[in-house]
Amino acid sequence: MAMRMMASAVLLAGAILVAGAVDAVAAPAARYDLVIAGGHVIDGTGSPWYAADVGIRDGRIAAIGRLPRDAARRVIDVHGQVVAPGFIDMLGQSELALLVDPRAPSKIHQGITTEITGEGESAAPLDARMAERHRLEYQRLGIHADWQTLAQYFARLRRQGIGINFATYVGATSVREAVVGYDDRAATPEELARMQQLVEEAMRQGAMGVSSSLEYPPAPYASTEELIALARAAARHGGIYATHMRSEGDGMVAALEETFRIGREASIPVEIWHLKVAGHRNWGTMPDVVARIEAARTSGVDVSANTYAYTAWSNSMSAFVPPWAHSGGDGELLKRLADPATRARIRADMAADTDAWDNEWREISGPGDVLVCATYHDELRRYQGMRLDAIAAEWHEDPLDALLDLLARDEARTEVAVFGMDEPDVALALRQPWVSVDNDSSAASPEGVLGGFHPHPRAYGTFPRILARYVREQHLLSLPDAIRKFSALPAQKLGLADRGVIKQGMQADLVVFDPATVRDLATYEAPNQLSAGMDYVIVNGVPVIDAGKMTGKLPGQVLLGPGYPRH
Repeated sequence: MAMRMMASAVLLAGAILVAGAVDAVAAPAARYDLVIAGGHVIDGTGSPWYAADVGIRDGRIAAIGRLPRDAARRVIDVHGQVVAPGFIDMLGQSELALLVDPRAPSKIHQGITTEITGEGESAAPLDARMAERHRLEYQRLGIHADWQTLAQYFARLRRQGIGINFATYVGATSVREAVVGYDDRAATPEELARMQQLVEEAMRQGAMGVSSSLEYPPAPYASTEELIALARAAARHGGIYATHMRSEGDGMVAALEETFRIGREASIPVEIWHLKVAGHRNWGTMPDVVARIEAARTSGVDVSANTYAYTAWSNSMSAFVPPWAHSGGDGELLKRLADPATRARIRADMAADTDAWDNEWREISGPGDVLVCATYHDELRRYQGMRLDAIAAEWHEDPLDALLDLLARDEARTEVAVFGMDEPDVALALRQPWVSVDNDSSAASPEGVLGGFHPHPRAYGTFPRILARYVREQHLLSLPDAIRKFSALPAQKLGLADRGVIKQGMQADLVVFDPATVRDLATYEAPNQLSAGMDYVIVNGVPVIDAGKMTGKLPGQVLLGPGYPRH
């Protein structure tokens, strides 16, 4: 009897082991790392929403449809919220900020999963002389610039990790600074050939194209022919020519014609950054600008544009000073400001009507239109967030003198927001089918080193503001069209073939939000406020915002341009 019971126990134990083995084999491996379930998918193409689950595996969109919940390691039920492609910032300025806070809080809370940057000046090429010019900026941010080429800069980003995808142009300004320096003169044929070589080297290292920022010295010293030569170098590697045009005000027509000519003669696609018409006397001319761009497109020039959709721009206060006064760099500018005769000439040029350069002082109604955003010297920090008229009153000075004195005291490093655009022009630009969206600000944070700045509110609010103001409140855009401007349109322009739409096989850059509540919170008076309403932001399949909170994950990738060898 005892023997029979022992035998039965052995048989039972064996059966249990066999059953366990069968169960282990039969249990299906998770088909998806993550399923976003129950959402309204707006896929980026401009099509209306449809109900579907989105399955993610190995950083890519693996399936779309009605997916089994038990086939995923994790399921997020989004209860009818919008699921859209991650937003692409067509001009982001974060090449240094990502080295300070790679999470990019202000970006991901807007739904931005990819940033393109390099406005005239790019992270590289960088030599010792150029690094010295940026010394104060590096010091304030706590950065050691240990790179010289784009390849070296990209390697640093990969080593530390980044929270968003990142790509850059090579800047025509940087190339000119590396070869010609800061002097107001034409490049020699030998110098131009070297500049072209630098552009081609950058294209092979992964630049998206070549860019110009023609308002800010030494960029205005470049001729159209120089820009065409650099654009041709980029075009040989499939690149784009992106530009902050030579004028956005009184010289707008000539600037547009120059831009079209560069695109035409270099046989290169063109992107106009932050399309605007600046200055009170130019208000109402956006219909003419749109018509000229449409005519260029009809003639065969592949030209498009982007906008941040605010009525104030932001740049260096030194942009108020005529280009000739910048020749030789900031050190020479400061000497000129200190010399009474030269300073008087600067004042006279700023007060004069001209279309020879983009004279911002003549484009505003008065010093109350100038808001100080960032100073580089701590003793001037209290002026951040103040208007120039208030500073002039405190100093008992003429406003123009106050502007020049602030520049001198801050070593020409002050940054400002300038109220010089009209809302109907801004809205008309945003509506155009070939206009995407840019943030035109570096990644920011309410805390840490970056929290010490007073940026333009667009740094925190651009994309949610468009969703709240122009989609939900004003009905200027439909929600699918806004999402197209944020995703598929820029991806198409940049040749990002695996991003920008929700489709099987694409990289899983996704956002989840409620279109009834998403909104910006940043204001000109209090800009350091993260936008609200992005419940989930997913970069390459990894949530960087999860249930409204940052995860601290750094799944972003360096995106390499068309000239990078892919063998």
